[in-house]
Amino acid sequence: MVNIYHLNAVEINAPTGDSAIGHCTVLEVDNKLVLIDSGIGVQDNDPVQSRFSPELVTAVGLRLDPALAVYEQLKQRGLDPKKVTDVVVSHLDCDHISGVVDFPNACLHVASEEYHNYQSDNPRYVRTLLLHQPIIKQYSATGERWRGVEVRRVQIKGVELYLTPLFGHTLGHCGVIYQVEEQWYFYIGDAYYLREELSNPDHPVHQLTEARADNNRQRLESLARIKEFRTQYPEVVMYGYHDMKEFLEV
Repeated sequence: MVNIYHLNAVEINAPTGDSAIGHCTVLEVDNKLVLIDSGIGVQDNDPVQSRFSPELVTAVGLRLDPALAVYEQLKQRGLDPKKVTDVVVSHLDCDHISGVVDFPNACLHVASEEYHNYQSDNPRYVRTLLLHQPIIKQYSATGERWRGVEVRRVQIKGVELYLTPLFGHTLGHCGVIYQVEEQWYFYIGDAYYLREELSNPDHPVHQLTEARADNNRQRLESLARIKEFRTQYPEVVMYGYHDMKEFLEV
């Protein structure tokens, strides 16, 4: 049996006046916990100890609060953070992996393209976030497909879970497809910031997602793939990382 918990582990109040969240998913599988993205951790939510520069915090509009950390929210729900064995990440931007350090025994699962991008000189990454040297499993293309999309089966016992390439936001950005009981979920990470991007090509958020994309052509291709999938498989629950409306609906 798999239980699912949805946590908001990030609060963003951008200088533009926009707000966003960080939607992390916890899967309780037998006697262990699996995270899908890890949000901002305990240390980085403390302005004194944070590995984030003050410039980054201000530019993004992060509201730092240790109570937001997944580690603290698990305890509040009566779940033992020591039972986190695996963290599956959509990509390695700081607001998605800062919390990994709170779970020192967890294995980090990531697309091989994304880890290669992280090791490059790409300035978007905060590389101090993985200095604790977690075990990392990388996943490359295998040719396997699920409902028409490329998938890479993640090696975690007790749950059916896949990475699926949605490149563009970063060069190795992936969605995560997983099953809980009879229900399938498609977490698209940062492939869009707001679901409205799927229906409104003139929405102003497109300017931000384009500016933050490592490859905007790939981002638009991924967006088109998501739109097509949502039309073909409306029974699959789809949600992203930053959209508060989706967080309240899921």
